[in-house]
Amino acid sequence: MANVSLTSAATHKCWTFNPISRAAFPNSFAFRFSQPRRATIIMSTSSKTTVLVTGAGGRTGQIVYKKLKERVDQYTARGLVRTPESKESIGGEDDVYVGDVRDADSIVPAIQGIDALIILTSAVPKIKPGFDFSQGGRPEFYFEEGTFPEQVDWIGQKNQIDAAIAAGVKQIVLVGSMGGTNLNHPLNSLGNGNILVWKRKAEQYLADSGIPYTIIRAGGLQDKDGGIRELLVGKDDELLETETKTIARADVAETCIQALSFEEAKFKAFDLASKPEGSGTPTKDFKALFSQATSRF
Repeated sequence: MANVSLTSAATHKCWTFNPISRAAFPNSFAFRFSQPRRATIIMSTSSKTTVLVTGAGGRTGQIVYKKLKERVDQYTARGLVRTPESKESIGGEDDVYVGDVRDADSIVPAIQGIDALIILTSAVPKIKPGFDFSQGGRPEFYFEEGTFPEQVDWIGQKNQIDAAIAAGVKQIVLVGSMGGTNLNHPLNSLGNGNILVWKRKAEQYLADSGIPYTIIRAGGLQDKDGGIRELLVGKDDELLETETKTIARADVAETCIQALSFEEAKFKAFDLASKPEGSGTPTKDFKALFSQATSRF
């Protein structure tokens, strides 16, 4: 790199800039001034990974977004939510975009310029009005117009995958659910939405896309602290036949982020659950955890 001379129009003073090692300042513009008015400058690109979390207003999405924000030396976080109200609920920062995954054009600004995408969007069934929990029995569920699993979990996730591929994203982490091998799973009957069927269709689309991916099929989600249980990976819903078929949302969130750091997590699809708290050894070695997963789908 040759010396560069700059002249200030305001002061008519001249500075000369000389290159220095990138190793000294890997993430910034670096200046070193010497007498009388000589300086050294280096331009380098940031080594941080820009990650977009879609569904960032959801209970698991909020945790992923927060964890990324806490790791400022490693990640630049973005969030995507569906409404301005959701944006405000997670802090209202400028790195949170508002868009609807069912509308492909609306999510393009959030995806442009990112390195990785973590998909946590999902259709959410609601309990039909009038159900009295005090009377026992099972409530009936429904999906609001336009928010059926076909529209959110299939079309919405396909839109995200297509936009990510077009933008040159390097990896997609998709959070799904265990139970997809069973067409008669109770979750499919909620609101007649066949939610696991449509989730599985999106997972297959991602696996066939060619982009590096990690598909995490989580067990029953619990609002508990993470990092204190031994995590378990499985395939084809085999964990549903055991007593260890639940997992803390915080542990799912951590697994999503860890998947961005290990080659062992790429081109993998696996079920995820945990042992009960106090049983086993809390998982710290995620490289070893991902190495246990052997299935591409």
